[in-house]
Amino acid sequence: MAHLAQTEPSADMFRPPINRAMKTLDRSFFHKEIMLAAACILDKKNIWMHRKELSRDVLQIPRVTPVREITSDLLPEKTARGLIMNPNIKLEDESSWGLKLQNLVKKGEIILTPYHLNMEYDNWNYHDIMSAILPEDEQSEIPVGFTTVGHVAHLNLREQYLPYQSLIASVLLDKNHTISTVINKIDDVGEENEFRTFRYKVLAGPDNLKVHVKQQDCFFAFDYSKVYWNPRLGTEHSRLVGKFQPGEAVCDVMAGVGPFAIPAAKKKVWVWANDLNPHSHKSLVNNAKKNKVLQFVLGHCTDGRSFIRSATAGLLSSDRKVTIPLESSRTSRTSSPPRNRKPAKIHTQPKIFSHYVLNLPATALTFLPSFIGLFADQESLFAPHTETKLPMIHVYCFSSKPKSDDQPLAEKEKICQEVSEQLEYAIEKPEDEEMEIRDVRDVAPQKRMFCVSFRLPKEVAFRDRPVRSPRPKGSASREESV
Repeated sequence: MAHLAQTEPSADMFRPPINRAMKTLDRSFFHKEIMLAAACILDKKNIWMHRKELSRDVLQIPRVTPVREITSDLLPEKTARGLIMNPNIKLEDESSWGLKLQNLVKKGEIILTPYHLNMEYDNWNYHDIMSAILPEDEQSEIPVGFTTVGHVAHLNLREQYLPYQSLIASVLLDKNHTISTVINKIDDVGEENEFRTFRYKVLAGPDNLKVHVKQQDCFFAFDYSKVYWNPRLGTEHSRLVGKFQPGEAVCDVMAGVGPFAIPAAKKKVWVWANDLNPHSHKSLVNNAKKNKVLQFVLGHCTDGRSFIRSATAGLLSSDRKVTIPLESSRTSRTSSPPRNRKPAKIHTQPKIFSHYVLNLPATALTFLPSFIGLFADQESLFAPHTETKLPMIHVYCFSSKPKSDDQPLAEKEKICQEVSEQLEYAIEKPEDEEMEIRDVRDVAPQKRMFCVSFRLPKEVAFRDRPVRSPRPKGSASREESV
């Protein structure tokens, strides 16, 4: 007899029961009993072999294990290990059985018996449960996206879902075992303060935002309620750190808790790291200790504009060396002195920063005037007098999202023009060899984040120092959500 092709089981059969009036999560409500067939394996040693043979007939749905202990009066010993069959297998209709199943039944290796499958709350995922709770007119965009920072799930619920926020958070907490606290953002990042933090409401779990996260093989600990952290920027952090070479010095002007500084220091890059937020500064220093790179990280907590100049002068006048013992090899486990001992390696801090990082997208461009005259009367420190090049500047900013495929270049030229205005010097176009404007990510429907990288022009670096204050950028006075 030909084997009928397995059709998709009815979706409704395995969906949870519906209760659109539920206001407080009642897990006991989610119970369903489904009548199926089970193939009882009389010789338990053959269970896995028969499972493979009957793979087309066995029930395959998420979070339901098809191998069960079956109890039935049809069995010689009343109980046996068995396989739950998919709904297409009908006990009373042999034509619904696959050829392999028919043969095993005829040979007496398998007995088909009725089976009551009980499905409970744990058998359904977050989307299943929310689909059974939310009103039908709110089903098109069930909130599924959230940011995970350590043990915290960070939601940004739309207004129409706020009446259901407690239900959403409770189910989310149940279905994500690494999450213990769920919060909802009340305002945009930086709306209330200059430290890029935000107000939030705890929806489920304890009000504990002291988190531990891992990024670029580094460990970070901080209070998420007091500092800025965006896990979606992990790839960008890694990309930029990849441009830093061991032995170079980097000036991280808005360092936060250290997503650039700590991984760079692990590469033996000297990092002068600053953040105006004292909580960020404290976490930065602690993270440097935690990752055993404090000798390569010098933390500061001051205004970024003044830091650009003070750090540049400080690096030029300081003499720092770090001696790192190299591991020695032994040829025996005796107490004799180690053999083939390698000399300790001495790392010397350079006098000039190779890179400056300005990661404050809403206002970082307004910090660029601090580079005007940064090396006035110091031309002799750089090429062609020495092998040292002027530093690379990496500055983040926001700009509008291109509306068509032919607009990206125009958008980048607009950013290039803004950089030129801040430096009071026309820098090269975006396609220049040492000028890159990188599209980082979407931050809003009509807004994107960019990273502008360019080498500091000598016409800017060696100019007489300005007497005016940096020109504020028109609309970017506060950090916005990224």
